[in-house]
Amino acid sequence: MWDFDHPPLAAELAARYQIESMLPSECADRLAAGTADIGLVPIAALAANPGLRILPGCTIASKSRVRSLLFVHRTAQPRTAIRSVAADLASRTTLAYSRILLHRWGNAEAPFVPMIADLDAMLSRADAAILIGDPALMALEERANRFERTGEELVYLDLAREWTALMGVPFVSAVWGVAPNSPAALDERLTERVAEDFVRSRDHGLANIDTLVAEWSRRLPLSEETIRSYLSTNIHYVLDDECLEGMRVFFQKAAECGALPKYELPLERDALNQC
Repeated sequence: MWDFDHPPLAAELAARYQIESMLPSECADRLAAGTADIGLVPIAALAANPGLRILPGCTIASKSRVRSLLFVHRTAQPRTAIRSVAADLASRTTLAYSRILLHRWGNAEAPFVPMIADLDAMLSRADAAILIGDPALMALEERANRFERTGEELVYLDLAREWTALMGVPFVSAVWGVAPNSPAALDERLTERVAEDFVRSRDHGLANIDTLVAEWSRRLPLSEETIRSYLSTNIHYVLDDECLEGMRVFFQKAAECGALPKYELPLERDALNQC
């Protein structure tokens, strides 16, 4: 979102786009209801709303370790023995990835227990916990302190790393979705223009990582080193052929284990070459 938040292009883009900030799941709901045209949506929302198109060019993905999505369990309890998982149920995509992994580990029926992101409280009620976003990053930074405080050894599994090691494809979290009756969906030239705006903004953001680190280190209780590594190393932003294949594998495996309904990607590979 660099160009939308910073000069010299912010004023120009503000004349063409009305930006509203909300949770990704809310973005998906707005697109499904037709009250928004474009939104950054978790990829599981595509299966629930197959009429959504995918804006080519940009994604939120990881090709190795992501650090902001953790599956945590006690060292004394192997993953094959996990019988319950505490998690924020709002993240359907993360739950679908976790369900696929649990299926492979042999405990596909382990229930998800809805809880807020508090690792101690989560592990007091369930065998394992899923941490998403800032709470996951902070849990990694506090890992040594927690062990000193509790003496309890935990395994911190990175969901993206587990997925890529198992499937050999990237972990894709979100894409820009386009509502089916929006102007961008009905006019191919407008779609291309919007995609160009978002790709340009992405590239300008990648060129200004140091500024983003300085901005976000003032807003989050995370070190500059953690934020810089996360933005520049952990996250992959280009919806390339590998990510598209990762999405296809995700939807196939999610349907096989019943985590999501069957879904076929509407985006052709050739469209990616335009961005």
